[in-house]
Amino acid sequence: MSNRYYASTRDASCAGPGQRRVKGFTLLELMIVVIVIAILAILAVSSYSFANVKARRNAAKGCLTQAAQYMERYYTTKLTYRDATDPPQDPSTICDAETQKFYTVSFSGVPDGTTFTVQAVPTASQKDPSCGTLSLDQAGTKGASGTGGVSVCW
Repeated sequence: MSNRYYASTRDASCAGPGQRRVKGFTLLELMIVVIVIAILAILAVSSYSFANVKARRNAAKGCLTQAAQYMERYYTTKLTYRDATDPPQDPSTICDAETQKFYTVSFSGVPDGTTFTVQAVPTASQKDPSCGTLSLDQAGTKGASGTGGVSVCW
């Protein structure tokens, strides 16, 4: 074999003399790319779901705050919480329709003359085990029934 033949085939491709180089991807390379894309998609979907749960939780906290403010305004004029209208009887004044799909805002028991506790209970479509039921009372004490605790949920 002459040096001229060897030099020309070496420069043209990595295949040996008399062999053709096949261009394209191997099945292994293709499978690795598919696996990497699948892992990135899983991470993106879980991150998006977590962001939705947090946004809905923040909307529920806003509803609780509005309900507590309503109760305080009522107390300012009547000097009692006892006969206050239950905010969930007219949810359009407390929570928007989108929040009502994921949380039910109501009183925990019947408000007496000096105390009340309003709570937001997640519906089946709001899977939030870290916070669970959120609550707020007349003293501004915040509560969460889930594993995350008040510091995480509020």
